[in-house]
Amino acid sequence: MSLAELRDELTARLGRDGVITDPAHLRTYECDALTGYRVVPALVALPRDAAGVAAAVAACAAYKVPFVARGAGTGLSGGALPVADGVVISLQRLRRVVEVDPVDRRATVEPGVTNLDISRAAARYGLYYSPDPSSQQVCTIGGNVAENSGGAHCLKYGFTVNHILAVDVVLPDGSTTRLGGDAPHQAGFDLLGAFVGTEGTLGIVTGVVVRLLHTPATVRTLVANFDSTKDAGDAVTAVIAAGIVPAAIEMMDNLAIQAVNQAVDAGFDPDTAAALIVELDGPADEVEARFADLTRLCARATEVTIARDAAHRAKIWQGRKAAFAAVGRLSPNYFVQDGVVPRTRLGEALTRIAEMGDAAGIRVANVFHAGDGNLHPLVLYSEERGEHERAEALSTAIAELCVELGGSLSGEHGIGTDKACSMPRMFSEDDLATMQRLRAAFDPEGLCNPGKVFPTPRLCGERPGPYRPHPLEAAGVIERL
Repeated sequence: MSLAELRDELTARLGRDGVITDPAHLRTYECDALTGYRVVPALVALPRDAAGVAAAVAACAAYKVPFVARGAGTGLSGGALPVADGVVISLQRLRRVVEVDPVDRRATVEPGVTNLDISRAAARYGLYYSPDPSSQQVCTIGGNVAENSGGAHCLKYGFTVNHILAVDVVLPDGSTTRLGGDAPHQAGFDLLGAFVGTEGTLGIVTGVVVRLLHTPATVRTLVANFDSTKDAGDAVTAVIAAGIVPAAIEMMDNLAIQAVNQAVDAGFDPDTAAALIVELDGPADEVEARFADLTRLCARATEVTIARDAAHRAKIWQGRKAAFAAVGRLSPNYFVQDGVVPRTRLGEALTRIAEMGDAAGIRVANVFHAGDGNLHPLVLYSEERGEHERAEALSTAIAELCVELGGSLSGEHGIGTDKACSMPRMFSEDDLATMQRLRAAFDPEGLCNPGKVFPTPRLCGERPGPYRPHPLEAAGVIERL
């Protein structure tokens, strides 16, 4: 069956304004925020509700055409990269906050609702949604579920998976189901936990029930400057070792601070080697006692600035959350990497990254969630000087360094297209085969966001079980990455 027939069926189900076929308009969907990978899809579907999503998926399944779900397109790993002869199913029209339940402290929302809009809807009840990615003004909850997003405050409060009670899902054959439920805990297999973070490879989320928290009674924030990233990393270790669990501990090195100061008047010292942003929240007495301990643990800091009020605190966080975009002022071309190392190896990791950057002749800015070792090295390069390949190789090497140091390829941005070929660095053949079996249980035809997460080329398809070499590979004609 042809794509023209699929186009006609999607148009019949979704309406003329529910299908994009114009080549110029299709290019809008050719990549996510990782712009180094670009593929123009054959069609884009724009359903208005869950029923429309199910209809679009069912049509793709019937025609055996691959499809990729897309939210706001803010992902940084190529997770929403289209398939050339496939369909992008955009969730941008599913933007309703269906209900905020202040008694049970939960909200029901559609996947196109932005992260920050959930907290805005809950604020009137003294509640908020805790996970706060830096892109929270524009990233959507559906994408957060797909990537298991974190944010600055995940150190104390956990990631997306810790705040999701249920998801409504369209499975790859077009059928629908709910994973989880309204109760905080569900008996049986944790299929919700298995689904969150699978990067859109098991189905498409059409509804999310999130857990809400009470707004903290007191919040105290400080910025501590250090002579080196190692000293700042040691301070992070000391704080956690003392039994203090801040709401957030963020670090920025001097290059990142330079970029932020050009973009936002956040007041960071342009001459410091590294700055820590540390925030405590909770009951007033507890916060005050812990804050006194915190300032003592920052004794090696060259300067400590305490936020004067809510406006000053907001300015500090505006600077931190603007860092990724602000780096564009230093270099229009850069990779945003994402990896995790044990907190005790932060200093070693940062030293190694600096050495690797020097060896490659590439600048690397560091801004990251120091409290849980979630690094975000920003690899700056010049396209005009032909540095793209060197920068891409350095970015990959940094991710694999995190695994070498006992960490992970990703803390929250996902594997997507960008790091799929690095997965064997972290997982064995048996590990990957087990993941494939889970994927095949949801998507036996391999139509749902194909080509993501798992290493490529997988020339025998995505059948479950151990990897089976292609005959050309066995003959030595081609090589497996």
